[in-house]
Amino acid sequence: MKRREAVRLLAVAPLAAAFSWGPESARDAALLAREALRQRPYEPKNFTPHEWETVRVLVDLILPKDERSGSATDAGVPEFMDFMLGDDTDLQTPVRGGLAWLDHECDDRYAKTFVACSDAERAAVLDDIAWPKKASPKYSAGVAFFNSFRDFTASGFFSSRIGIADVGYIGNTFVAEWKGCPPEALTKLGVHYE
Repeated sequence: MKRREAVRLLAVAPLAAAFSWGPESARDAALLAREALRQRPYEPKNFTPHEWETVRVLVDLILPKDERSGSATDAGVPEFMDFMLGDDTDLQTPVRGGLAWLDHECDDRYAKTFVACSDAERAAVLDDIAWPKKASPKYSAGVAFFNSFRDFTASGFFSSRIGIADVGYIGNTFVAEWKGCPPEALTKLGVHYE
């Protein structure tokens, strides 16, 4: 399964529950992110310039551009996050603290910030925190941050126009004849119609 497919599956879960904001806040943030994309260059209101650069790199590592759709930055995910941090100040400490954790970890390993690291160095750090069941207990803070940040990225992406198109959502559409789930989905789930 490709990374985008896995993150899309995460998006169908109640991602906002990882943070304490509801669907109205996510809708408002998505709308404001779209507006912000029209106003280039966007000036973040809740991130320092270094944090902003880190966010933009990290979201695109989570959801890079591919043959199917644009990247997380193309979808306005950093702008979405910036709005959400202003709307819910309780997010500021875990998000900004997690970004600082990444820089601290990279400084310990490579004597440079996350943004200044090479692609291979960034991947090594993220590989240590992206898989909670495999992660060493010494990375528990990084694991907690990255899991929440990945969910935050998916929420921003899949509430954007690019993300909605990527999912293939067509809205409330009348289906003349419902034939049920495709056989391959039923097989994978281990269920069948009687």
